Amino acid sequence: MTATNIKDYLDTNHIHYTAISHSPAYTAQTIAATAHVSGKEFAKTVVVKLDGKLTMAVLPANYRIDFDRLKKVTGAKEATLATEQEWEECFPECEVGAMPPLGNLYDMDVFVTKSLSEDKEISFNAGTHTELIQMKYRDFENLVHPHIEHFSDRTKVGN
Repeated sequence: MTATNIKDYLDTNHIHYTAISHSPAYTAQTIAATAHVSGKEFAKTVVVKLDGKLTMAVLPANYRIDFDRLKKVTGAKEATLATEQEWEECFPECEVGAMPPLGNLYDMDVFVTKSLSEDKEISFNAGTHTELIQMKYRDFENLVHPHIEHFSDRTKVGN
């Protein structure tokens, strides 16, 4: 899904958002810094496999997934990081690694870590490494209907 398609989707659903262009950036922390967005409000989308099913895990840029906790809160017997080869075909119009957390558009379940759901706003990649979308978290939740669980921890300095 290109940035234009994402904007069209948001417009169709009458969602107020801001599109922010930034210089090319590839890690969540760098994107947040480059776009002058708080790392705790920038949502990185990580594709995981829960019992073999591709699923989106969405968490702040400065957090990491606790896979044992993710297994517990989802009831999965197995929770692993999906490889790029396993998920890249799911997002044909996105630059690799720049997929938005709009799992409803990709027929994927979405799990949002609790800390992100407590923010007023959310920012995320718009399908490219040079543009992001910023919108109210509540609007995101109403569109995507994610499962909200506690499955991540803040990244420690040096990790």
